[in-house]
Amino acid sequence: MRAILRTTLPLALAATCLTAAATLAPPAAALENGLARTPQMGWNDWNSFGCSVSDTLVRQTADAMVASGMAAAGYTYVNIDDCWSTKTRNAAGDLVPDPQKFPGGIKAVADYVHGKGLKLGIYSSAGTTTCAGYPAGLGNERRDATLWASWGVDYLKYDNCGDHLGQSAQQRYTAMRDALAATGRPILYSLCNWGQDSVWTWGMPVGNSWRTTGDIQANWGSVMGILDSQAGLEAYSGPGGWNDPDMLEVGNAGLTATESRAHFSLWALLNAPLVAGNDLRSMSAETRTILTNTEVIAVNQDWGGRQGHKIADNGNLEVWRKPMAATGTGTGSAAVVLLNRGSAAATVSTTASALGLGAAASYSVRDLWAHTTGSSAGTVSASVPAHGAAMYVVTGGGTPPAATAIKGAGSGRCLDVPGASQTGGTQVQIWDCNGGPNQQWTPTTTGELRVYGGKCLDVYDRGTADGTRVIIWDCNGQANQQWRLGTDGAITAVGAGKCLDVPNNATANGTKLVIWTCNGGANQRWSRT
Repeated sequence: MRAILRTTLPLALAATCLTAAATLAPPAAALENGLARTPQMGWNDWNSFGCSVSDTLVRQTADAMVASGMAAAGYTYVNIDDCWSTKTRNAAGDLVPDPQKFPGGIKAVADYVHGKGLKLGIYSSAGTTTCAGYPAGLGNERRDATLWASWGVDYLKYDNCGDHLGQSAQQRYTAMRDALAATGRPILYSLCNWGQDSVWTWGMPVGNSWRTTGDIQANWGSVMGILDSQAGLEAYSGPGGWNDPDMLEVGNAGLTATESRAHFSLWALLNAPLVAGNDLRSMSAETRTILTNTEVIAVNQDWGGRQGHKIADNGNLEVWRKPMAATGTGTGSAAVVLLNRGSAAATVSTTASALGLGAAASYSVRDLWAHTTGSSAGTVSASVPAHGAAMYVVTGGGTPPAATAIKGAGSGRCLDVPGASQTGGTQVQIWDCNGGPNQQWTPTTTGELRVYGGKCLDVYDRGTADGTRVIIWDCNGQANQQWRLGTDGAITAVGAGKCLDVPNNATANGTKLVIWTCNGGANQRWSRT
């Protein structure tokens, strides 16, 4: 058991215990399927329901995801796990949805989920059977991928059970990667081989995420054990491919609300896929508040994609840091989790220097759970409850973000406020780049794009539908004024999960801008100039 300390954590950094993986070569380039440029967010039925999955459960969960505000916070995928099919393939060799569980088939469920603005996931295994003994994908990759694509599936969780027929993990998972690509449908590919075979060293060009551990359980010991195994893996993660320490247990019996907040904070800092595993239909208001904390989610979805890592360890008291890219400075902002693993409240502290920030007279300290902003001369400290965590974004010590023009890749024209208007509700457009103040946009640590200092790029009326107008409005901190600047050039509206878009690939001056489902097109790619 770890020693319990009730004193302030020393400011000197403790050596981080690295796994053997940290000494291996860095991974290859990310899988180029245009997906998971930030960690995927969604829900999976297994943790709460096991084999009791059904058409009704999936539809009701999609409804709950929208009604609860989770969809607006960025959760997109509604994922079916094991036990969805019959025990044998049909005469043609195809998988068959269980007619009792899915009387209308999977396509009908996918159509319903898509109608909610969400996406559907399915499950299989890179062996001859799934973990529950159902027919799986090994040797049937092209057949199965083609079938799933015809149903409208958007996500595959690919497990590691069944006979492997003498093939290596990399062979088996690569075969399904190629089969998914051959369908022509964008299907996010989640590898689930339990952290075996040093998957992080080869996962990046194969899948969009890869499990780094065995299965999580809804208890503090399991969460902390999985956390420990993430040390040293931060080099093997980035836009397009993510280390996956397994699903969230937030809201499930076995974790207190304090433990759930710590769990959610740490998974966000680790750039883990945020895949909820609770019953969304009956979750408490407290659980909903945790899962929809957009400030914590913004750390997970930060466009720079650098995974958090442990920088100090003193018994039960730890400090975890994630460099943030939202300021555009590289050194001006860092997220930090102050963790107390012990059984009594304790003070945990760090410094701006330890967080990698340069010297400054004062630093802004944003509390992501209290939603308050304070200042510090350089020390960040909190009294943290037992099995709890405090989480902050600390800003300062770097060059202030510069206002720049934002140019469209397809049009060659700049993001522009028509006529230099400062009237709230004015729809933005593209126009010849001219350096005017109505084309100067400043990114902030909270994800805003500001113009004239006090106006923000805004999705009208917090809309989420394709074609919703993009306007300027007084900055108010809401999710419809938060944007992710992707390394692929996409500018994604956090609240809607859709991209800043020039309609119909237009290039003419005065074309008004909207949000639209992200597709990687030149009319959705931008650069700061």
